[in-house]
Amino acid sequence: ELLERAKKGGGENAILRHTQRNKKLFVRERLRLLLDDGDFLELSPLAGLDMPYGDVPAAGCLTGIGKICGVWCVFTATDATVKGGTIYPIGVKKQLRAQEIAMENRLLSVHLVDSGGAFLPLQSELFPDKLHGGRIFYNEAIMSAMGIPQVAVVCGSCVAGGAYVPTMAEESVIVDQIGTLFLAGPPLVKAATGEDVSPEDLGGARLHSQVSGCTDHFAPSEEEAYECIRNIVSTLNCEPVPEEGRDHDSPLYTPEELLGLAPLDYGRTLPVKLILSRLVDGSRFQEFKATYGTTLVTGFGHVEGHLVGIVANNGELAHDAALKGSHFVQLCGQRGIPILFLQNTAPQPAGPASVSQAEAHSSRLKAQASMMAAVACVAVPKITIVIGGCFGSDSYVMCGRSFSPNFLFLWPNARVALVDSRHFPTVPPAGYWTGEELELKQLKAKFFSLLCCFLCAFKPVLFFALSRLEEESSAFYSSSRLWDDGIILPQDTRKV
Repeated sequence: ELLERAKKGGGENAILRHTQRNKKLFVRERLRLLLDDGDFLELSPLAGLDMPYGDVPAAGCLTGIGKICGVWCVFTATDATVKGGTIYPIGVKKQLRAQEIAMENRLLSVHLVDSGGAFLPLQSELFPDKLHGGRIFYNEAIMSAMGIPQVAVVCGSCVAGGAYVPTMAEESVIVDQIGTLFLAGPPLVKAATGEDVSPEDLGGARLHSQVSGCTDHFAPSEEEAYECIRNIVSTLNCEPVPEEGRDHDSPLYTPEELLGLAPLDYGRTLPVKLILSRLVDGSRFQEFKATYGTTLVTGFGHVEGHLVGIVANNGELAHDAALKGSHFVQLCGQRGIPILFLQNTAPQPAGPASVSQAEAHSSRLKAQASMMAAVACVAVPKITIVIGGCFGSDSYVMCGRSFSPNFLFLWPNARVALVDSRHFPTVPPAGYWTGEELELKQLKAKFFSLLCCFLCAFKPVLFFALSRLEEESSAFYSSSRLWDDGIILPQDTRKV
């Protein structure tokens, strides 16, 4: 339902105004004309959902990956039906993520610009810092120096800072009558100088194609603009992706069953091989160290014909499991094999209650640190999918967001948190303790009872805090803030 809502942009009335009154194509129609078969993987479609300054999915722009003339590209397309295409902080973050993907994978970058520029009341969150709006232009310059092509279409308003996007691109196209390019529009000219000037005279397609030279191609219509971009791509000397010649088998078990296997009870862990048998080609999985460190499953398989190393949680990430994971990750690095991480981490165990437990805990942490180092340093593509819980340090070991996977996707049931609010450790029963320990525990219990009485007056606050923790752990809260590259349906995992 949320994905369908995101596809409607600013809503039916806004789309009608955009298409009927302003005579422009809806952003998804533009992409259909531009991309091969109109097919693409949309990135973070729910970015901006329930954010305090928007509450509109899509964040005013679409980003994604698709093919143009057989060449893989990353695109950013402003959706002017969402607040006039005005750029909000989450929109800047979304564009920066798209540029990061383009640089990591050396992909052609395409911009479809139809924007009123930055939302000025939030300029302190948009303008001054290192990873704010200006970073987009910095990245354009760096990408150009790296030899990564960038092209743009001015298919609507292109105002203020947004005007630098097409002018810094290698080639740009502007659409007659609807494309305008200026630092400030006619209302500001009127306010500053008292002069009345039309958008067309101030910064229209003919002006920039014939007088200023800011744009390189004049398009009488949107359809011709996207055809022009396709022609430009054919001259970039980029090698099209060869047609997939790999023969691959479907899993023996239908991926549709993943809907019923998505873990919901994070206190127990679903045997992860049930999921792997519905993800890998032919349900064939060559396991590595099958009988050692069994709370982590590692091995090799193929997904849609592509060989991958798989690292999947199968319970608490114990000492032996972390050592196995470190070994396997290094093997993949040595062989140049991409790694697929499947995260379903167990809630963190209670702290050690004895010296021997403390020693075991320290040993476990040291092994996890070794695996963290291996994951951070391995020089192969890494894709992480959170299929269940993503809690605490285990999320780092399993290549969470802070460890820079090339892509990170969530299933809708995923939970991302430092701790799971439903699985806080409990105090051991009184019979567990003896002698002086029991006396100390009873004293602590009395103190705890007094503390509880005191806190009863603040029950609403405590309840609110717990409910906030629950809310902020959801996949939707994560995805709306761009902590990942999007929520995907379990049955689509192989394709994604």
